Parts: sequence; structure tokens; C-alpha cells
Amino acid sequence: MSSTERGYGLEELNRETTFGGLGTTKERAVPRIDMSDFHARRAEIADQLWEASIDTGFFQLVNHGITQAQIDEAFDLCARFFDLPMESKAKLPMLKGTNTGWEYKEQVRPSTGTPDNKESFQITVPRMRGLWPSGDELPGFKATMLAFERANWALGMKVLSCFALKLGFAPDFFTEAHDPTSPEYQCTLRLIHYMAMEGARPEDFQGWRAGAHTDYDCLTLLHQRTGQGGLQLCPGKEVSGELAWTDVPPLPGVITCNIGDMLMRWSDDRLQSTLHRVRMPRADEYLGPRYSLPFFCQANKDAVIRSASGRFEPITAHDYLQQRIAANFAR
Repeated sequence: MSSTERGYGLEELNRETTFGGLGTTKERAVPRIDMSDFHARRAEIADQLWEASIDTGFFQLVNHGITQAQIDEAFDLCARFFDLPMESKAKLPMLKGTNTGWEYKEQVRPSTGTPDNKESFQITVPRMRGLWPSGDELPGFKATMLAFERANWALGMKVLSCFALKLGFAPDFFTEAHDPTSPEYQCTLRLIHYMAMEGARPEDFQGWRAGAHTDYDCLTLLHQRTGQGGLQLCPGKEVSGELAWTDVPPLPGVITCNIGDMLMRWSDDRLQSTLHRVRMPRADEYLGPRYSLPFFCQANKDAVIRSASGRFEPITAHDYLQQRIAANFAR
């Protein structure tokens, strides 16, 4: 069954089935938000984040507090993880409905109906029992990734506190909804390896490294490695007719962020989740492996996503995420 023939229970998923075309390209400025002196500048930063989110839907953070050394260490261990033998990674499988563990070319986007050309390893802290590579295979991996996960969570909560301010919610509304001390916690750090294209056949370049999609979560923080491009965005407010895509190259010290569908619902669509994809490299570009490290701020399972206007029926973050996972990892 093709993606366009499927019917989904969520409006977001049915919309996503229409995003698979090549489209055109368009230059756009991606807003850059300086996070320095955050507590003194929170209102100013909140205004900048809001404006970026209702306009482009993507923005980039600088002076964000996560050191380049910590990011580089995470990328180094990410590459070493994917260099493990297939039989070692296969012992850490992403079980159905968990969004945790290792998968290889299993994510099928509703926009394309074909698998993404990648493998990934999802870290959702309360569900990691038996899913960490051993210290003998990958020394330091668990400690490094747990520290990196928590650094991204802290930054994500700063950003979300700004959206709480603009939406009229309590200051720590989203921090409580993403409480890492709860067994219901489901924020996820994802390690992604897009396959190298050196020596690939011409027909191999016709697909997508990652098909067009919006994210399930409230907010995504994306770390990219310099020289390994391919990310493209299309603002949610422009999703009609032929889509126009903008390349977002990786830059040192910059974290690229986007609004996800959970926050779009919570904001009654005032904040638009942004369509994005990862294109195949061109023949004159870097053809080696591509690594990325997104952190997904996904509300706790028992958090209820409520639409103030009543446009959307209330739904727990658990049920919402399960519908999204089922559509992307149908097995």
C-alpha cells in the first residue's frame, strides 16, 4: 500500500502523506538566537524565539552552554557505536512501540512509503535496561551519552520555558511535563548514521536519506557535524502546493531547532511544526557517512496535550507518540 493510500487517526499523519515530492529550493534566513545571560534576558529571548517559530519554524541557538568539546565527544562515540559489528548492534534492538534501541533502515516515512537510508540508536533513559553496549565493546559510551542527554534536556527546558511564557502557561509548565525523574519520561536522544554514498549506483541517489516529515515532539535540538550537510526545511505555514526547500548547513557552535507536532497542538497551531528532510548528496559533495544527534523533547507519557480552543481532542503524550511510532515503524 502506498503512503497516499493509507489513512491515519491523526491529522498530522494524513498531512504528511502529501509531502513526498521533490519540490523546489529557496534561500531563507534561519534566525539565530543568542542564549547567553539567559535568566536576565529571558523575556527578550522569548520574543525572538516566538517570532522565529511563527515565521520560519526553525531557528538556531548560539552561546547555548553545551561545549563544543562535549558535542565532539558525543559524535566520536556515535561513530564508534555504528562501527560495531552488526551482530553486536542487533543485540540492542528497538522493540515494537518503544522508540528505544537500534534499528537499521526500518523507518518508513508516511511521505515516501520507503525506508530512510540510515540506521539509528534511540536512548530513552527509563527504558534502557539491557540496551546499552557493554563497556568492553564501547568504553565510556553510557556515561558520555547520559551526560549529553541531560545537557540537551536542560537546554530544551530553557527554550520551552520561553514558549510557556508566550503562551501564558506557568513558567515550569513544560519542565514538569518533561520530568526526567518520572518513570513516564520519554525524551529521546537519537544517534543517526546515514550510509556513505561513495561508489553507490546512480539509482541509489534517487531516494532520501530521510524522507520529509515533521517531528512528533514539542521541540527538537539537532547537532550536525561540520561538512556533513543535507538537511532541508520548509516552513509549516508554507505547506501547500509545491514545496520550496531551504538547505541548512551545519556550523560549529550552532544547534538547529524546530517546533514539533506536540507543541503545535498545545499552542492551538499558533506555533507551526516545520517540515524537514535529509537529501542525498550530489556527486560534487561529500559522499562519506553522515552523523547527526537530535534530542527530542517528548512530554512524559502521562502528560495530557490539551487544545485550549477545543480544536483537538485531549490526548496523552503516550497515546500520541504511539500513533506516530506505529505509522513510521509498522512491523
